[in-house]
Amino acid sequence: MARTRKVTVGTGATVSTDEDGHTTGWAATGAAGVPPAPADPRAAAFFDVDNTIMQGASIYWLARGLAARNYFTTRDLARFAWQQLRFRVLATEHAGSMSRAKEVALAFVAGWRVEDVERLTEEIFDELMAPRIWRGTRALAEQHLADGQRVWLVTAAPVEIGRVIAARLGLTGAIGTVAEIRDGVYTGRLVGDLMHGTAKADAVTQLAAAEGLDLSRCAAYSDSSNDLPMLSTVGRAVAINPDSALRRTARERGWAVYDFRTGRRAARIAVPSAAGLLAGVVTAGLALRRRRRTE
Repeated sequence: MARTRKVTVGTGATVSTDEDGHTTGWAATGAAGVPPAPADPRAAAFFDVDNTIMQGASIYWLARGLAARNYFTTRDLARFAWQQLRFRVLATEHAGSMSRAKEVALAFVAGWRVEDVERLTEEIFDELMAPRIWRGTRALAEQHLADGQRVWLVTAAPVEIGRVIAARLGLTGAIGTVAEIRDGVYTGRLVGDLMHGTAKADAVTQLAAAEGLDLSRCAAYSDSSNDLPMLSTVGRAVAINPDSALRRTARERGWAVYDFRTGRRAARIAVPSAAGLLAGVVTAGLALRRRRRTE
């Protein structure tokens, strides 16, 4: 059984650890239009973010926004893009790849003030992410809200970033990677594992236990076969803009499939998700620290 404890972050989050030692974190948005007591309290929907809710990856757009604000150079961004692509091509669920992603995630957040990350994410969401939200996926999320159900984002990005995106979309909250925070600053250490693969399934299960959800009445949405554990945890799985492996599995299991891409555009925008992008974000984090030292 999961147990929960409060940790202090920028806007408050809950950290939950189950009996097997799996740790996850979530943060509610308190967004207007999201009732604190949903009409259907036993059901919820869980949405992956990158290439499911939005075109591309939230971390990439955050990096683009930081580059536009001169936090690092165009060359840094190009190197970052190459590293994310390399991770996409080479990385799978095996321990070595995810260990590297975890190390890079630590490097990205180390030294950042939580309030600065949240403020910049809000600005950059409005500038770069909002125009790339898939209208079809957003409509699905809004239908769950209209049915009186909670809607949670599930992302490999830090939970504070996920919470900002969820708030901007008017959703219930976000489940994300938990980074340790001391005195309002990220330490560069993670609490638990990177929110990827089986960690997402563990997180959904823990939140369901804490919130009194019936997983058989819940739904999950994703574009990636990496999220099969999460999709298999709920009663209704839906593939959104699926990769070939997920499309095949969805067909075999009779899952619904929605593809909001068309033709060549579908191939062009199939960019890496947050777990892969974290393998490139280290460039942004290191460059930002270099800039701070010169100010």
